[in-house]
Amino acid sequence: MAAQETEATQQLSVSNGEVSSNGAAPSGQDAQTVATAQDPQQQQQPQPNAWQVIKGVLFRIFIIWAISSWFRRGPSTPDPNTPAGAPRLPSRNLFPKDTLMDLYVYISENEIFTDFNNTEALFWYQQDLVYGDWSTGDLGDGCYEHYQELELSENLKQNGSIYIHIYFTKSGFHPDPKRKGQYRRLSTVHTTRMLNKYKRRKFLKTKNLLTGETEADPEMIKRAESHGPVEIISHWHPNLTINMVDDHTAWVKGSVPPPLDQHVKFDAVSGDYYPIVYFNDYWNLQKDYYPINETLENLPLRLSYCPLSLWRWQLYAAQSARSPWNFLGEETYEQSDEDQDSVKVALLETNPYLLGLTIVVSIVHSIFEFLAFKNDIQFWNSRQSLEGLSVRSIIFGVFQSLVVLLYILDNETNFVVQVSVFIGLLIDFWKITKVMDVKLDRENRIAGIVPRLSFKDKSTYVQSSTKIYDDMAFKYLSWLLYPLFGCYAVYSLLYVEHKGWYSWVLSMLYGFLLTFGFITMTPQLFINYKMKSVAHLPWRMLTYKALNTFIDDLFAFVIKMPMMYRIGCLRDDVVFFIYLYQRWIYRVDPNRVNEFGTSGVDPSKDSSTQPEAAETTAAITDKSEGEKKND
Repeated sequence: MAAQETEATQQLSVSNGEVSSNGAAPSGQDAQTVATAQDPQQQQQPQPNAWQVIKGVLFRIFIIWAISSWFRRGPSTPDPNTPAGAPRLPSRNLFPKDTLMDLYVYISENEIFTDFNNTEALFWYQQDLVYGDWSTGDLGDGCYEHYQELELSENLKQNGSIYIHIYFTKSGFHPDPKRKGQYRRLSTVHTTRMLNKYKRRKFLKTKNLLTGETEADPEMIKRAESHGPVEIISHWHPNLTINMVDDHTAWVKGSVPPPLDQHVKFDAVSGDYYPIVYFNDYWNLQKDYYPINETLENLPLRLSYCPLSLWRWQLYAAQSARSPWNFLGEETYEQSDEDQDSVKVALLETNPYLLGLTIVVSIVHSIFEFLAFKNDIQFWNSRQSLEGLSVRSIIFGVFQSLVVLLYILDNETNFVVQVSVFIGLLIDFWKITKVMDVKLDRENRIAGIVPRLSFKDKSTYVQSSTKIYDDMAFKYLSWLLYPLFGCYAVYSLLYVEHKGWYSWVLSMLYGFLLTFGFITMTPQLFINYKMKSVAHLPWRMLTYKALNTFIDDLFAFVIKMPMMYRIGCLRDDVVFFIYLYQRWIYRVDPNRVNEFGTSGVDPSKDSSTQPEAAETTAAITDKSEGEKKND
């Protein structure tokens, strides 16, 4: 069935409420946002893609499984400070269970904080917190909350940075190292993080190629001319949760599995580890960040403190792990963050039973995709005859995959999508070598240097009636496709803005193939009709793809999806039902020899009937000329 590549590039855009640190959405309280702070030039989020949500959930399940497997393995990274052969002793948490402690939160524009005497820098001071207590707090869940608006300095308005400094001290101690008798290193836990987040905003300079006019905002055009097509802007989110992990595992230094080893910090002298302080912003959706600019006067900040279990912390750490993708760059990280929003919204707003059913069916869908791919490769790899198969459809599929790849490269789509489409194009090129004789012509070189590639139809295709029917099908198909292609090209040129003529050609071809590309599946139907047979088709592969299409149909009308995706699933079903109807009316003939040179007739029985056939032939031969004419 026709692939729906473009939906893999779309992202989900829905409303969001404030979410507590334990993963549940609170009732009756929404996240505070500043309406005046919203940038009117922010690009609108495209329509959601349900399969991207589902595959993201499955990917994170795999990450969780990988983390669990790390716990069952040996040491991951040896400690360079430990002598070779020396036993590694288990450590303990420097803060025992039920330790009484104080929380100091400082806000500063300096990454390294030393101004402890500045009372304006102290954002929150909470006394007598109990480590590992889950029953105190405002709601009896061990959580505390503090809200305050920060004054916006000129440095922050000009893309400056602002940091939060967290200090947990045992009761009676102070985080300032200069205070003699009140500071103790083993009684102080410190961590720092940047509060604002820098995000790229791209300006696509498009225009009508005929008139040169554009509907883009003039202010955005001026900013693009002054700052370039890519502008890095500081963004703000008003919510942040501080979690202290309730963990007393006897960790061994150098044996903590990744990515947990990034958060467990050991004391260099005692060898014990400090309590794990985790900044939890998992439920802060990317669409809720707004730019920091001159229109703002204050920055609202709601800070929460909550205890966190070890198991739940492992989940959050696995979600934020990026070590396998270090080679992809920061831009890919931003795309990954935006993709994760779809998963978060699905977890928050989807019915739990429907979400569980979706995950199960998605696993089945993935299995069917793999089986369809495997059987497709096996079919073409073992195919000996091309009788009954549309070679032109295979060639057109290569052209379609090439257009899709060039289009997503021109629009800077997600890297994973680019890789998957590129692999699909390589498979289509491989199929060309199975349906045509591809050779290097070393006699007629290009510019006398590079050998030419020569393509020639295989003899099993030329010598059969399939080539005649294939040419006839595409001839009739061209009568419909060419007028549609011309009309779509004119419409795209008149009413759609493009970056240039190259982008217009790609977007026009891509949009046309997406809308009318399913018509290219009809030549095979025409060949089946002319040959009155469907025995030459790869039915296993078609069956698996049809099952995937039916699953797509099911969730296309259950989950919010673009209408074009729903129409695409429905039209693929129509084509497959025509295949099924042809299979029903064109019964399998056991006497017909297949592409492997075998038939369903028993050779022993066939040899016993040969004398009778010879006698019958002789009898017919002995007939008079008049009887032969009547016959």
